[in-house]
Amino acid sequence: MTQAIQKTLRDSAAMRWTALLLLALAMFCSYIFMDILSPIKDLMLSERGWDSTAFGTMQGSEVFLNVFAFFLIFAGIILDKMGVRFTAVLSAAVMLVGAIVKWYAVSDAFIGSSLETWFTNNLNYIPVFDELGVSPFYEGMPASAKFAACGFMIFGCGCEMAGITVSRGIVKWFKGREMALAMGSEMALARLGVATVMIFSPFFARLGGVVSVSRSVAFGVVLMCIALIMTIVYFFMDRKLDSQTGEAEEKDDPFKISDLGQILTSSGFWLVALLCVLYYSAIFPFQKYAVNMLQCNLTLTAPAADSFWASQSVTYVQYVIMLIVAAAGFASNFQKKASSKYGLLGLSIAALVAYCYMGYMRQSAETVFAVFPLLAVLITPILGSYVDHKGKAASMLVLGSVLLIACHLTFAFVLPAFKGNAIGGICVAYLTILVLGASFSLVPASLWPSVPKLVDAKVIGSAYALIFWIQNIGLWLFPLLIGKVLDKTNPGVTDPTQYNYTAPLVMLACLGVAALLLGLVLKVVDRKKGLGLEEPNIKE
Repeated sequence: MTQAIQKTLRDSAAMRWTALLLLALAMFCSYIFMDILSPIKDLMLSERGWDSTAFGTMQGSEVFLNVFAFFLIFAGIILDKMGVRFTAVLSAAVMLVGAIVKWYAVSDAFIGSSLETWFTNNLNYIPVFDELGVSPFYEGMPASAKFAACGFMIFGCGCEMAGITVSRGIVKWFKGREMALAMGSEMALARLGVATVMIFSPFFARLGGVVSVSRSVAFGVVLMCIALIMTIVYFFMDRKLDSQTGEAEEKDDPFKISDLGQILTSSGFWLVALLCVLYYSAIFPFQKYAVNMLQCNLTLTAPAADSFWASQSVTYVQYVIMLIVAAAGFASNFQKKASSKYGLLGLSIAALVAYCYMGYMRQSAETVFAVFPLLAVLITPILGSYVDHKGKAASMLVLGSVLLIACHLTFAFVLPAFKGNAIGGICVAYLTILVLGASFSLVPASLWPSVPKLVDAKVIGSAYALIFWIQNIGLWLFPLLIGKVLDKTNPGVTDPTQYNYTAPLVMLACLGVAALLLGLVLKVVDRKKGLGLEEPNIKE
C-alpha cells in the first residue's frame, strides 16, 4: 500500500522542494532585475539626466501593459489553458527580451543613436492616455527613460505572468501538503534578490572606479538568462509528474469568460484582492526609492579610499555573510533537534549583527537597506508552517498592516530627527527596515494560500491573474506618484541626497491604514460566511 502511494514526484518531499527551488530561483533573478536601478537612482540623475518624475514614470511602466492592455488577464487564461510549465518558460523568455531592451536603453551605445533621436522626437503625446493622465511617457522625458520604459513594460508582462505561474505551480505540487510553508519559502528565497540587487547593482555601476549604469543592467540580463534555464529544467520535471499522474496540462473543459463570474461574485476574493493592492503598493514602490530616502535622511561619511571598507573585497565578504544569515535562519525552521535549531538560529543572528556592522562601516545606504528581506527569510517559513497547522491567515494580514503603518511613519518622522547622529540614525534605519521586511513576509504566508479556499480549482490561475492585475494598478500608480510628489514638495532641489521624503511616506502609511481596515472587515466576513481563512491548510 505504501509503495502504491509513493509513486509520483509529488509524493517525494525532495522532488517537491526541488521543483519549488527551480521556480524560486527564477523569481529570485526576476526580483533582482525588477529593482536593478533602484539603488542607483542618484546615478541615473547624474549619468542620464533622469529626475524623480522620469525615474518614477519609468519604474511604474513595468506594469503598464498588465494594467491597461489587460495582459495579466490574458496571462491567467493562458495559464489555465496551457498549464504551468508552458507558461513558466514563456514568462522567462518574455522577461529576458524586456531585460535586453532596457539594458540597451541605458547603455552608451544608445546615446547619439538614431533610436535616441526617434524617442526624443516621438511618444511625447499619446492620445486618450494623455487626456486620462495615465500615459507612460510625457513631453520632455529623456529618450533613454522612454526606451527603458518600453523594455520594462515587456519585462513586466513576463514577470507578473511568472508570479501567477509560480503560485499555481506551488498549488499543483503542494496542495494538501505544506502549501503555506512552500509559498512562504519561495517568497523568502525570491526576496533575497532585493538584498542582492542593493549590494551588487551599485557595485557593478562603480566597478573599476568608472561609473557605468549599463553594467548593472547587464548583470541583471545575465541573471534573466539563468532564470530561463531554471524554467526549462522545471518544464521537464513537471511533464514527468503529469505522465505519472495521468493529469493533462491542457484543460478538457476549455476556459470560458463566464467562469470569471465565480471569482468576481466572491466578496472574500475582492477583500483579499484589495488587501493585496494596498499592501504591495506600500512596499514595492517604496523599494524603488528606499535607498535614496536613506541617503537623504542618514548622515553618511564615505570611508577612506584606501581602506578595506571602500574596497571591492568588502562587497563579497558582506554578501557571503548575508547568505549565512539567510541560510542558517531558514534552515533552523526545519531542525527537529533543539540544539541544531537554536545553534543555527544563533549563527544567523550573529551573522546578522556582523552584516549590520559592516553596513555601518561602509557608510552605504544601499547596504543598509539590503537587510530588508533578511528577517523575512527567517520568519516566513515559521509563519507559513503556522498557517498550515494553526490557521489565522486573516489575523496575520491585520498584524502586517499595523507593522506597515508603524514603519512608514517611523521613516517619515523619527528617522529625520536623527539626522546628524550617525550611529542613532543607522540603528533606527536598521530596526525599521527589518520590521518592515518581517511585516511583508506575512502576505505570502497568509494571503496567497488563502486563494484556493475562495475559488474553484479550475479558475485558480485566472483568480491569481485578477489579483495580480488589481495589484498592478497600484504598482503602476504609486512609483509615478512618489516621483511627482517628491518633485512638487522639493522645488529647486538638484542634489538627489537632499530630498524631503515626508509627504510620500505619509501617503504610503495611509495605504497601510486602509489595508488595516479591510483586514478587519475580512475577518468579519470570514466569520460570517465560513470562508475558512482562519482555518489551517493541513487538516489533522
